[in-house]
Amino acid sequence: MIGGSRNCEYSPRDIEYLRDLGLIAPSGPIAMANPIYAEVIPRELTVAQESELETLVFPHWYVRPDGALDLPKLLSAFQAYFREDSDAWIDRSEHREAGPQLVLQSYFPRAVNSGGRITREYAVARGRSDLVIEWPPPGRTLASGAVKHVIECKVGGDKSGLEAVIAKGKLQTAGYMDACSAARGHFVVFDMRSGRSREARIFRRDPRPDKVRITVWGM
Repeated sequence: MIGGSRNCEYSPRDIEYLRDLGLIAPSGPIAMANPIYAEVIPRELTVAQESELETLVFPHWYVRPDGALDLPKLLSAFQAYFREDSDAWIDRSEHREAGPQLVLQSYFPRAVNSGGRITREYAVARGRSDLVIEWPPPGRTLASGAVKHVIECKVGGDKSGLEAVIAKGKLQTAGYMDACSAARGHFVVFDMRSGRSREARIFRRDPRPDKVRITVWGM
């Protein structure tokens, strides 16, 4: 789904049909027609996966004692889940190219909806999707202010150099952080290159103290 020739795989008739239905914007770049569809469509695509997560994601282990969200802990747990269980789900999905992103989309609402709020943004033609997680500061509510966390994810294929994808993804994440006034960002890259073992795809790169606070997660 990252750049290049994959964008040409969209059928013009399919796009026209979606525009006629009103699911995507009537003109311009391919985008969800409104925020309601941006929420409903991924939930419909991942309803089975979300039901499987009901026994795995509980607030008590990713919320710190002061009530703050421990997002690195939650992402680390997602890494372990993705390494062990995602292949079978993606293989049976009708949306294999978007499968990894759909797994991520199904994981976080289950967690965040217990105390926070999640906003999705899609850049379909650029092969990426973004999540903004809003969580109340310790001792406060969302109505009185929120701590914002940005998560951007991309799928890298055989034609995409991983380091180039990461470099570009970090720049986009930093820009999105500036746009929504988030102090912390996370870039998730799904390495879908053939011949790569699960262990080789899993990594975490924390930012240096003098750099923008973006953690890179390999899946």
